Amino acid sequence: MKISDQAQTITPFLVMDVMERANTKAEQGTQIIHLEVGEPDFDTPRCVRDAALKAMEEGKTHYTDSRGIPELRDAICKHYRDTYHVEVERDQVLVTGGSSPGLLIAVACLATVSDEILMTDPYYACYPNFVRVVGATPSLIPTGSDDGFQLDPAKARKAIRPCTKAMLINSPANPTGVCLDESHLIELSSLGLPIISDEIYHGLVYEAQQHTILEYTDNAIVINGFSKAYAMTGWRLGWAIFPKSLIRTAQKIQQNLMICAPSIAQWGGIAALTQAHDDVAHMYNTFSRRRKIMLEAMAGHGFTVETEPTGAFYVLVNMKDISSDSYRLALDILENTGVGVTPGIDFGPGAASYIRFSYANSEENIREGVRKVAGYLKSL
Repeated sequence: MKISDQAQTITPFLVMDVMERANTKAEQGTQIIHLEVGEPDFDTPRCVRDAALKAMEEGKTHYTDSRGIPELRDAICKHYRDTYHVEVERDQVLVTGGSSPGLLIAVACLATVSDEILMTDPYYACYPNFVRVVGATPSLIPTGSDDGFQLDPAKARKAIRPCTKAMLINSPANPTGVCLDESHLIELSSLGLPIISDEIYHGLVYEAQQHTILEYTDNAIVINGFSKAYAMTGWRLGWAIFPKSLIRTAQKIQQNLMICAPSIAQWGGIAALTQAHDDVAHMYNTFSRRRKIMLEAMAGHGFTVETEPTGAFYVLVNMKDISSDSYRLALDILENTGVGVTPGIDFGPGAASYIRFSYANSEENIREGVRKVAGYLKSL
Protein backbone atom coordinates (compact mmCIF):
# COMPACT_ATOMS: atom_id res chain seq x y z
CA MET A 1 0.00 0.00 0.00
CA LYS A 2 1.24 3.49 -0.81
CA ILE A 3 1.04 5.89 2.11
CA SER A 4 -0.63 9.20 1.29
CA ASP A 5 1.44 12.36 1.10
CA GLN A 6 -0.53 13.89 3.98
CA ALA A 7 -0.01 10.86 6.22
CA GLN A 8 3.72 10.99 5.57
CA THR A 9 3.87 14.56 6.86
CA ILE A 10 2.56 13.53 10.30
CA THR A 11 5.32 13.56 12.88
CA PRO A 12 5.45 11.24 15.92
CA PHE A 13 4.35 12.46 19.36
CA LEU A 14 7.69 12.02 21.13
CA VAL A 15 6.37 12.31 24.68
CA MET A 16 4.46 9.10 23.98
CA ASP A 17 7.74 7.42 23.02
CA VAL A 18 9.23 8.47 26.36
CA MET A 19 6.15 7.43 28.34
CA GLU A 20 5.92 4.04 26.62
CA ARG A 21 9.61 3.40 27.28
CA ALA A 22 9.10 4.43 30.91
CA ASN A 23 6.17 2.04 31.24
CA THR A 24 8.27 -0.79 29.79
CA LYS A 25 10.99 -0.10 32.33
CA ALA A 26 8.38 -0.05 35.12
CA GLU A 27 7.13 -3.48 34.01
CA GLN A 28 10.73 -4.68 34.27
CA GLY A 29 10.91 -3.51 37.87
CA THR A 30 12.44 -0.03 37.60
CA GLN A 31 10.97 2.64 39.85
CA ILE A 32 9.69 5.39 37.56
CA ILE A 33 8.80 8.99 38.37
CA HIS A 34 6.57 10.40 35.63
CA LEU A 35 7.31 14.08 35.06
CA GLU A 36 6.64 13.80 31.32
CA VAL A 37 2.90 13.22 31.35
CA GLY A 38 0.49 16.11 30.74
CA GLU A 39 -2.30 14.46 32.67
CA PRO A 40 -3.76 15.16 36.13
CA ASP A 41 -2.91 12.42 38.60
CA PHE A 42 -6.30 12.78 40.32
CA ASP A 43 -9.29 10.51 39.91
CA THR A 44 -12.32 12.02 38.20
CA PRO A 45 -14.60 13.64 40.81
CA ARG A 46 -17.12 11.28 42.39
CA CYS A 47 -20.12 13.35 41.29
CA VAL A 48 -19.05 13.00 37.65
CA ARG A 49 -18.66 9.24 37.93
CA ASP A 50 -22.02 8.96 39.66
CA ALA A 51 -23.73 10.96 36.92
CA ALA A 52 -22.25 8.70 34.24
CA LEU A 53 -23.30 5.56 36.13
CA LYS A 54 -26.81 6.96 36.49
CA ALA A 55 -26.93 7.68 32.77
CA MET A 56 -25.96 4.09 32.02
CA GLU A 57 -28.56 2.75 34.42
CA GLU A 58 -31.19 4.88 32.71
CA GLY A 59 -30.20 3.63 29.27
CA LYS A 60 -28.75 6.93 28.03
CA THR A 61 -26.27 5.02 25.91
CA HIS A 62 -27.41 5.88 22.38
CA TYR A 63 -26.33 8.44 19.80
CA THR A 64 -27.01 12.00 20.84
CA ASP A 65 -27.61 15.12 18.77
CA SER A 66 -24.38 15.55 16.77
CA ARG A 67 -23.87 18.91 18.50
CA GLY A 68 -24.22 17.38 21.99
CA ILE A 69 -27.09 17.02 24.41
CA PRO A 70 -28.92 20.34 25.00
CA GLU A 71 -28.43 20.14 28.77
CA LEU A 72 -24.64 20.07 28.43
CA ARG A 73 -24.55 22.84 25.84
CA ASP A 74 -26.69 24.98 28.15
CA ALA A 75 -24.31 24.27 31.05
CA ILE A 76 -21.36 25.34 28.87
CA CYS A 77 -23.13 28.59 27.99
CA LYS A 78 -23.79 29.26 31.68
CA HIS A 79 -20.11 28.56 32.42
CA TYR A 80 -19.10 31.35 30.02
CA ARG A 81 -21.61 33.78 31.52
CA ASP A 82 -20.48 33.06 35.07
CA THR A 83 -16.74 32.82 34.42
CA TYR A 84 -16.07 35.41 31.73
CA HIS A 85 -19.32 37.44 31.53
CA VAL A 86 -19.56 36.42 27.87
CA GLU A 87 -22.83 35.46 26.22
CA VAL A 88 -22.70 32.26 24.17
CA GLU A 89 -25.79 30.72 22.60
CA ARG A 90 -26.50 27.01 22.71
CA ASP A 91 -26.47 26.80 18.91
CA GLN A 92 -22.85 27.98 18.84
CA VAL A 93 -21.63 25.04 20.94
CA LEU A 94 -20.37 21.76 19.51
CA VAL A 95 -19.62 19.04 22.08
CA THR A 96 -16.67 16.96 20.92
CA GLY A 97 -14.86 13.75 21.84
CA GLY A 98 -12.09 15.65 23.62
CA SER A 99 -10.54 18.93 22.55
CA SER A 100 -8.51 17.31 19.74
CA PRO A 101 -11.52 16.67 17.46
CA GLY A 102 -12.60 20.26 18.13
CA LEU A 103 -9.21 21.50 16.90
CA LEU A 104 -9.36 19.28 13.83
CA ILE A 105 -12.87 20.45 12.97
CA ALA A 106 -11.89 24.10 13.47
CA VAL A 107 -8.89 23.77 11.14
CA ALA A 108 -10.96 21.84 8.58
CA CYS A 109 -13.59 24.60 8.60
CA LEU A 110 -11.04 27.27 7.69
CA ALA A 111 -8.13 25.79 5.74
CA THR A 112 -7.36 23.49 2.84
CA VAL A 113 -4.51 22.69 0.45
CA SER A 114 -2.09 25.63 -0.09
CA ASP A 115 -3.52 27.58 2.88
CA GLU A 116 -1.54 28.52 6.01
CA ILE A 117 -2.37 28.60 9.72
CA LEU A 118 -0.18 30.80 11.95
CA MET A 119 1.01 29.42 15.29
CA THR A 120 3.77 30.08 17.76
CA ASP A 121 7.04 28.22 18.02
CA PRO A 122 7.15 26.52 20.53
CA TYR A 123 3.70 24.96 20.05
CA TYR A 124 1.69 22.04 21.39
CA ALA A 125 3.18 19.06 19.57
CA CYS A 126 0.03 18.08 17.67
CA TYR A 127 -0.89 21.51 16.27
CA PRO A 128 1.10 21.26 13.03
CA ASN A 129 -0.34 17.81 12.38
CA PHE A 130 -3.92 19.04 12.65
CA VAL A 131 -3.00 21.54 9.93
CA ARG A 132 -1.06 19.12 7.74
CA VAL A 133 -3.73 16.45 7.73
CA VAL A 134 -6.10 18.78 5.83
CA GLY A 135 -3.31 19.62 3.39
CA ALA A 136 -2.57 23.08 4.78
CA THR A 137 0.76 24.39 6.09
CA PRO A 138 1.69 25.51 9.63
CA SER A 139 3.43 28.90 9.59
CA LEU A 140 5.57 29.42 12.68
CA ILE A 141 6.08 32.66 14.58
CA PRO A 142 9.13 32.38 16.89
CA THR A 143 8.74 33.24 20.57
CA GLY A 144 11.28 32.87 23.31
CA SER A 145 12.47 33.85 26.74
CA ASP A 146 13.33 37.35 25.55
CA ASP A 147 9.64 38.10 25.04
CA GLY A 148 8.43 35.81 27.82
CA PHE A 149 7.10 33.38 25.20
CA GLN A 150 4.36 35.90 24.41
CA LEU A 151 3.11 36.00 20.83
CA ASP A 152 4.14 39.42 19.51
CA PRO A 153 1.21 40.93 17.56
CA ALA A 154 3.67 42.84 15.37
CA LYS A 155 5.34 39.58 14.32
CA ALA A 156 1.91 38.05 13.70
CA ARG A 157 0.91 40.98 11.50
CA LYS A 158 4.06 40.64 9.38
CA ALA A 159 3.44 36.90 8.96
CA ILE A 160 -0.04 37.30 7.47
CA ARG A 161 -0.20 36.51 3.76
CA PRO A 162 -3.10 36.09 1.30
CA CYS A 163 -3.01 32.33 1.97
CA THR A 164 -3.20 32.81 5.78
CA LYS A 165 -6.61 31.61 6.93
CA ALA A 166 -6.36 31.70 10.73
CA MET A 167 -4.09 32.05 13.74
CA LEU A 168 -3.92 29.31 16.40
CA ILE A 169 -3.16 30.47 19.95
CA ASN A 170 -2.89 28.59 23.24
CA SER A 171 -3.21 30.27 26.65
CA PRO A 172 -2.20 28.93 29.14
CA ALA A 173 0.29 27.33 26.78
CA ASN A 174 1.79 23.90 26.47
CA PRO A 175 4.79 23.52 26.85
CA THR A 176 5.64 26.88 28.46
CA GLY A 177 2.79 27.34 30.96
CA VAL A 178 2.66 30.99 29.85
CA CYS A 179 -0.60 32.95 29.74
CA LEU A 180 -1.04 35.59 27.04
CA ASP A 181 -1.35 39.07 28.53
CA GLU A 182 -4.67 40.84 28.03
CA SER A 183 -2.93 43.51 25.95
CA HIS A 184 -1.60 40.83 23.59
CA LEU A 185 -5.05 39.25 23.24
CA ILE A 186 -6.58 42.62 22.41
CA GLU A 187 -3.94 43.39 19.78
CA LEU A 188 -4.13 39.92 18.23
CA SER A 189 -7.89 40.26 18.03
CA SER A 190 -7.51 43.53 16.13
CA LEU A 191 -5.55 41.93 13.27
CA GLY A 192 -8.76 40.87 11.52
CA LEU A 193 -7.63 37.25 11.18
CA PRO A 194 -9.85 34.42 12.48
CA ILE A 195 -8.42 33.07 15.74
CA ILE A 196 -8.57 29.49 16.94
CA SER A 197 -8.03 29.76 20.70
CA ASP A 198 -7.10 26.56 22.54
CA GLU A 199 -8.16 27.21 26.14
CA ILE A 200 -7.92 23.64 27.46
CA TYR A 201 -5.83 24.75 30.47
CA HIS A 202 -8.33 27.33 31.64
CA GLY A 203 -9.09 26.73 35.29
CA LEU A 204 -5.37 26.19 35.92
CA VAL A 205 -4.10 29.78 36.02
CA TYR A 206 -2.18 30.77 39.16
CA GLU A 207 -0.57 34.19 39.02
CA ALA A 208 -2.41 35.79 36.14
CA GLN A 209 -6.00 36.40 35.14
CA GLN A 210 -7.47 34.03 32.58
CA HIS A 211 -9.29 35.51 29.60
CA THR A 212 -11.19 33.84 26.81
CA ILE A 213 -10.63 35.31 23.37
CA LEU A 214 -14.42 35.78 23.16
CA GLU A 215 -14.07 38.76 25.49
CA TYR A 216 -12.36 40.63 22.66
CA THR A 217 -13.70 39.30 19.37
CA ASP A 218 -16.45 37.21 17.79
CA ASN A 219 -14.11 36.29 14.93
CA ALA A 220 -12.86 33.28 16.85
CA ILE A 221 -13.31 29.59 17.55
CA VAL A 222 -12.75 28.56 21.17
CA ILE A 223 -11.59 25.04 22.05
CA ASN A 224 -11.90 23.73 25.61
CA GLY A 225 -12.76 20.56 27.47
CA PHE A 226 -12.85 18.54 30.64
CA SER A 227 -9.50 16.69 30.53
CA LYS A 228 -7.25 19.01 32.52
CA ALA A 229 -9.17 21.07 35.09
CA TYR A 230 -11.68 18.26 35.77
CA ALA A 231 -9.28 15.27 35.61
CA MET A 232 -11.30 13.60 32.85
CA THR A 233 -8.66 12.73 30.23
CA GLY A 234 -10.01 9.26 29.52
CA TRP A 235 -13.60 10.46 29.15
CA ARG A 236 -12.74 12.12 25.81
CA LEU A 237 -15.06 15.06 26.26
CA GLY A 238 -14.55 18.62 25.06
CA TRP A 239 -16.32 21.45 23.32
CA ALA A 240 -15.83 24.07 20.64
CA ILE A 241 -17.62 27.40 20.34
CA PHE A 242 -18.05 28.61 16.76
CA PRO A 243 -19.35 31.81 15.22
CA LYS A 244 -22.93 31.34 14.04
CA SER A 245 -21.73 31.48 10.44
CA LEU A 246 -19.57 28.37 10.94
CA ILE A 247 -21.52 26.13 13.29
CA ARG A 248 -23.46 24.30 10.56
CA THR A 249 -20.21 23.55 8.71
CA ALA A 250 -18.64 22.27 11.92
CA GLN A 251 -21.71 20.17 12.66
CA LYS A 252 -21.57 18.51 9.22
CA ILE A 253 -17.92 17.56 9.75
CA GLN A 254 -18.77 16.14 13.17
CA GLN A 255 -21.72 14.17 11.76
CA ASN A 256 -19.55 12.54 9.13
CA LEU A 257 -16.30 11.96 10.99
CA MET A 258 -17.28 11.49 14.65
CA ILE A 259 -21.13 11.20 14.76
CA CYS A 260 -21.26 12.64 18.29
CA ALA A 261 -19.34 12.77 21.54
CA PRO A 262 -19.73 9.79 23.93
CA SER A 263 -23.24 9.96 25.37
CA ILE A 264 -22.37 8.76 28.88
CA ALA A 265 -19.46 11.17 29.15
CA GLN A 266 -21.75 14.06 28.24
CA TRP A 267 -23.96 13.44 31.27
CA GLY A 268 -20.81 13.33 33.39
CA GLY A 269 -19.80 16.66 31.87
CA ILE A 270 -22.96 18.32 33.20
CA ALA A 271 -22.06 17.17 36.71
CA ALA A 272 -18.51 18.44 36.25
CA LEU A 273 -19.74 21.94 35.42
CA THR A 274 -22.51 22.10 38.01
CA GLN A 275 -21.45 19.92 40.96
CA ALA A 276 -17.66 19.47 41.00
CA HIS A 277 -16.69 22.95 42.24
CA ASP A 278 -15.09 21.71 45.48
CA ASP A 279 -13.14 18.97 43.68
CA VAL A 280 -11.93 21.41 41.04
CA ALA A 281 -10.85 23.89 43.70
CA HIS A 282 -8.92 21.18 45.55
CA MET A 283 -7.08 20.12 42.38
CA TYR A 284 -6.34 23.74 41.52
CA ASN A 285 -4.88 24.45 44.96
CA THR A 286 -2.79 21.30 44.79
CA PHE A 287 -1.37 22.18 41.39
CA SER A 288 -0.67 25.72 42.55
CA ARG A 289 1.31 24.37 45.52
CA ARG A 290 3.16 21.83 43.35
CA ARG A 291 4.16 24.57 40.92
CA LYS A 292 5.90 26.47 43.69
CA ILE A 293 7.55 23.30 44.95
CA MET A 294 8.95 22.41 41.51
CA LEU A 295 10.22 25.94 40.92
CA GLU A 296 11.85 26.02 44.36
CA ALA A 297 13.43 22.59 43.82
CA MET A 298 14.77 23.65 40.44
CA ALA A 299 16.24 26.86 41.84
CA GLY A 300 17.83 24.89 44.66
CA HIS A 301 19.52 22.51 42.22
CA GLY A 302 20.75 25.21 39.87
CA PHE A 303 18.24 24.94 37.04
CA THR A 304 17.61 28.19 35.21
CA VAL A 305 13.93 28.68 34.43
CA GLU A 306 13.95 31.54 31.93
CA THR A 307 10.21 32.25 32.09
CA GLU A 308 8.21 31.11 35.10
CA PRO A 309 4.89 29.51 34.15
CA THR A 310 1.65 31.05 35.38
CA GLY A 311 -0.72 28.33 34.14
CA ALA A 312 -1.16 24.68 33.15
CA PHE A 313 1.23 22.26 34.95
CA TYR A 314 4.54 22.51 33.09
CA VAL A 315 7.98 24.05 33.51
CA LEU A 316 10.22 24.46 30.46
CA VAL A 317 13.97 24.39 31.16
CA ASN A 318 16.72 25.26 28.67
CA MET A 319 19.35 22.51 28.49
CA LYS A 320 21.52 24.03 25.73
CA ASP A 321 24.61 23.88 27.97
CA ILE A 322 24.09 20.12 28.35
CA SER A 323 22.87 18.99 24.93
CA SER A 324 21.21 20.30 21.78
CA ASP A 325 19.50 16.93 21.24
CA SER A 326 16.63 17.04 23.72
CA TYR A 327 15.15 13.73 22.53
CA ARG A 328 18.37 11.82 23.22
CA LEU A 329 18.81 13.71 26.48
CA ALA A 330 15.28 12.81 27.65
CA LEU A 331 15.90 9.13 26.90
CA ASP A 332 19.27 9.26 28.67
CA ILE A 333 17.66 10.88 31.72
CA LEU A 334 15.05 8.14 31.79
CA GLU A 335 17.60 5.34 31.44
CA ASN A 336 19.95 6.73 34.10
CA THR A 337 17.53 8.15 36.66
CA GLY A 338 14.13 6.51 36.12
CA VAL A 339 12.60 9.97 35.66
CA GLY A 340 10.43 10.61 32.60
CA VAL A 341 10.70 14.10 31.08
CA THR A 342 9.56 15.45 27.72
CA PRO A 343 12.02 16.45 24.97
CA GLY A 344 11.51 20.03 23.86
CA ILE A 345 11.92 19.15 20.18
CA ASP A 346 8.41 17.70 20.44
CA PHE A 347 7.19 21.31 20.59
CA GLY A 348 9.05 22.72 17.61
CA PRO A 349 12.53 23.99 16.67
CA GLY A 350 12.23 26.87 19.12
CA ALA A 351 12.22 24.39 22.02
CA ALA A 352 14.78 21.96 20.60
CA SER A 353 17.26 22.56 23.43
CA TYR A 354 14.64 22.47 26.20
CA ILE A 355 13.18 19.81 28.47
CA ARG A 356 9.61 20.04 29.75
CA PHE A 357 8.85 18.93 33.29
CA SER A 358 5.27 18.28 34.44
CA TYR A 359 4.21 18.82 38.04
CA ALA A 360 1.15 16.61 37.68
CA ASN A 361 2.61 14.29 40.30
CA SER A 362 2.99 14.14 44.07
CA GLU A 363 5.09 16.67 45.96
CA GLU A 364 7.45 13.90 47.06
CA ASN A 365 7.94 12.68 43.49
CA ILE A 366 8.47 16.22 42.21
CA ARG A 367 11.25 16.87 44.70
CA GLU A 368 12.84 13.45 44.14
CA GLY A 369 12.53 13.64 40.37
CA VAL A 370 14.15 17.07 40.15
CA ARG A 371 16.92 15.92 42.53
CA LYS A 372 17.67 12.83 40.43
CA VAL A 373 17.73 14.72 37.14
CA ALA A 374 19.96 17.44 38.61
CA GLY A 375 22.38 14.85 39.97
CA TYR A 376 22.61 13.10 36.63
CA LEU A 377 23.16 16.33 34.70
CA LYS A 378 25.94 17.37 37.07
CA SER A 379 27.69 14.04 36.42
CA LEU A 380 27.88 14.61 32.67
